[in-house]
Amino acid sequence: MPTFTAFSTTQGKAGAEALGDALEDMDPAPTGVGVFEIEDGSGRWEIGGYFEEAPDEIELALLAAAYEATPFVISELPETDWVAKVRRDLSPVEAGRFFVYGSHDADKVPSTSIPLLIEAAMAFGTGHHGTTLGCLRALDRLIAAGETKHNTIDVGCGTAVLGMAAAMIWPETVLASDIDAVAVEVAEANVAANRLVGRVRCLEATGFDHDDIAAAAPFDLVFANILMAPLIELAPDMARHTSKGAHAILSGILNPQADEVVAAYVAAGFSLAHREEIGEWTTLTLTRD
Repeated sequence: MPTFTAFSTTQGKAGAEALGDALEDMDPAPTGVGVFEIEDGSGRWEIGGYFEEAPDEIELALLAAAYEATPFVISELPETDWVAKVRRDLSPVEAGRFFVYGSHDADKVPSTSIPLLIEAAMAFGTGHHGTTLGCLRALDRLIAAGETKHNTIDVGCGTAVLGMAAAMIWPETVLASDIDAVAVEVAEANVAANRLVGRVRCLEATGFDHDDIAAAAPFDLVFANILMAPLIELAPDMARHTSKGAHAILSGILNPQADEVVAAYVAAGFSLAHREEIGEWTTLTLTRD
């Protein structure tokens, strides 16, 4: 069965969310609706719906006009086994001493690397994206510099590849949290596949807002590979939940956004230790003053 998509953009969060709510009231209703900020500094938001049958173009045009949005672009997507496609398309990734691979490439793992098995699934973080690769490289640099970490958390963990990488190096238990329940399930599956059950604990949480996270703080290493806006919002909490001399490895930041993120963290009590650009993405390593 084909899937139909309909996408529009508008200015501002309130209007975008209102349009998203209106999409959900359509008949037939979409199977899913997403409302996302476009991370280019424009203040525009994208609203999208997925439909099992062709949506009513007239109704969508009226909704776009009512909420001062751009006309919806409607597309039909062919049936695709996306997980199988990703497995075919993704090749292993080397990030310093780390080797990220799928089970179909198990025979390619170098004997000198630290292997991280990540299957294609519904969560972000396979190592191929510049943000995840940047975080793994940042961790590799800390290890090469002789750093030892005793209390690590991976905030917005996705597949938990970053938390697992830390657990492969240091013996202490690592926390991995995500706001998305599906991501937590994927993370737990990856933890089991890498034989790290009991070493990496996966939690559903927003930022540091969880009793187990509060009890484990302060952390001396934090990964946060999310987006600019939530990273900036997280800065004061990051300072409260880290110890003196702790490192924060941040990504999900477009290159032009990096200075704004750095400024927010300097104001919260961090200093910039390293900055790396991979394609259009920046990864920051910061130290808690």
